[in-house]
Amino acid sequence: MSTVPTLPGIDSRMVPTARIKTHVLLSGPEDGIPVVFIHGNFSAATYWEETMLSMPDRYRCIAPDLRGYGDTEDLLIDATRGARDWADDLKALSDVFGDRPGHLVGWSLGASVLFQFARDYPALVASLTLVNPVSPYGFGGTKGENGEPCYADFAGSGGGVVNPEFVRRIKAGDRSSDDPNSPRNVINTFYYKPPFRAKREEEFLSAALLEKMGDDRYPGDMTPSENWPNVAPGKWGPINATAPKYFNLSDFVRMAQKPPVLWVRGDSDQIVSDNSLFDFGTLGKMGWVPGWPGDEIYPPQPMVAQTRAVLEAYAAQGGSYQEAVIQDAGHSSFIEQPDAFMRVFIQHLESA
Repeated sequence: MSTVPTLPGIDSRMVPTARIKTHVLLSGPEDGIPVVFIHGNFSAATYWEETMLSMPDRYRCIAPDLRGYGDTEDLLIDATRGARDWADDLKALSDVFGDRPGHLVGWSLGASVLFQFARDYPALVASLTLVNPVSPYGFGGTKGENGEPCYADFAGSGGGVVNPEFVRRIKAGDRSSDDPNSPRNVINTFYYKPPFRAKREEEFLSAALLEKMGDDRYPGDMTPSENWPNVAPGKWGPINATAPKYFNLSDFVRMAQKPPVLWVRGDSDQIVSDNSLFDFGTLGKMGWVPGWPGDEIYPPQPMVAQTRAVLEAYAAQGGSYQEAVIQDAGHSSFIEQPDAFMRVFIQHLESA
């Protein structure tokens, strides 16, 4: 059963698979059309419950806690495989549930799982929905629409760039609101467009605090670098797994089978943007990290522009995509503006 109380209509199960014991939230008829919801970093399947319950009753909603998060078995994430540990875990879960093609929805870091899964198991993908997705070139350490590395060692990305005070407070189970670095304040400031506050704020915070912590878990280890800002990716944990040293799925445009893609983003996202407040290029340019080498060497990563360029290439090579910008929303449009999100999402599923 879920550590975090679930809403009525949500079924919580621990599902043994060939790779990992996965905690899964379920709703809808067992013989319904599968829709799989993948959460982002510092969150869990709990964040999808309201969306799941809003789905038409012909859909079977499946929301797993990823490896490293929630109530799923605590096994290491080998970052050198990029998103493959998560994608292979999802395939193992699919095997248990009958290996049927499904509509896949990935939020933020969760989109990295979708890029990888679609590449590796295309026959199981009916459609993709990317919600405020990590760039196909990973998070941090690249420049330009083609994802050129700022440095050969991808300095400025990976586990070493995470705010240590935020990490300390997660480890302490901090539920306070007395500091900008408290988990509660980070969620309310950056997941949403302030002053929005989620109705299930306490449950969302509890679910996020279940993230597995440590140098080989979150945020992961790091490698010293001679390049600014003097840290490069390590080999373990989720933030290293989505660093561009190991994660670059821009070539998914060449897949023979190309499911339709819906790209949904909030108009006020501060996490995934062309000037992300979590990107060292942005922070250096703003003067918040000393020693910034300048725009020519280390500009802000154009995350939105990179995603759009890759999806344009996807369409040019026979695929299709739609970009939907949700107004008055930050990083979590499906929570902040659920009606607007559901309109475009259900239309996408129906037309896929």
